[in-house]
Amino acid sequence: MSESQNSHPQALSPTLTALQGLIDVVAQLRSPDGGCPWDLAQTPQTLTPYVIEEAYEVVDAIRSGDVEAIAEELGDLLLQVVLQAQIASESQQFSLEDVANCITEKLIRRHPHVFAEVEVETVEEVHENWEKIKAVEKGENPDTQLLSSKLSRYARQLPPLMGAMKISQKAASVGFEWDNIEGVWEKFHEELAEFEHALLHEEKANQQAELGDILFTLVNLARWSELDPEAALQGTNQRFIQRFSLLEQACDRPLSDYTLEELEALWQTAKAQLAK
Repeated sequence: MSESQNSHPQALSPTLTALQGLIDVVAQLRSPDGGCPWDLAQTPQTLTPYVIEEAYEVVDAIRSGDVEAIAEELGDLLLQVVLQAQIASESQQFSLEDVANCITEKLIRRHPHVFAEVEVETVEEVHENWEKIKAVEKGENPDTQLLSSKLSRYARQLPPLMGAMKISQKAASVGFEWDNIEGVWEKFHEELAEFEHALLHEEKANQQAELGDILFTLVNLARWSELDPEAALQGTNQRFIQRFSLLEQACDRPLSDYTLEELEALWQTAKAQLAK
């Protein structure tokens, strides 16, 4: 039985009232009797891209500092949680209540310094306790847990660029690390040469693998330089769009009618404008 079919408490707080309203709307959208054909056609798998998309849109809104946009995008992300729970509840797998109880219990377990008698003094101690408790929850012995199992989770569960940074950080933390940044630069030039050779002489699979090696080495260069590769690439994307927008505004005919040299001149003009 879904939450929408339960009797509502007599005196809900405004927050719970609003949440119950969303639960009821989603249940109606999924109802075989008058629901939405698109919503009824969705499965947990088909909705996966929207979960990722909405999470990124939340991050973009937070970066913008636009409070209204943050609230709106968080609502879109919350919809994905409620919709996934609604679909699961229809086949009696789990409910939104189960989801909420699960995360509440997890937070209590992983914060024994708040909800139990454990004492900590630093953020590092909190993190160490968190990792140990997490390992126990997964049936692993934190003292004998292989680092490779943790790295595998990062590779599966995180976006590739973020996963690469996490993997390199964890590997470095146990001593699998260059002595200095010069060693990282040597590795980069080695990987670049291998990529160039693969492009000229090897099949597509090897080319792809060598490209991945270059990107992973660049992530390590970013780590050594205390730079955020995701923020760096996001900034480049935004700068490209800003320059391209100015380029388009300067055109008086379709872009395809311009030569590459003419477009490059417009690009450099746009770049100079933004640099002022």
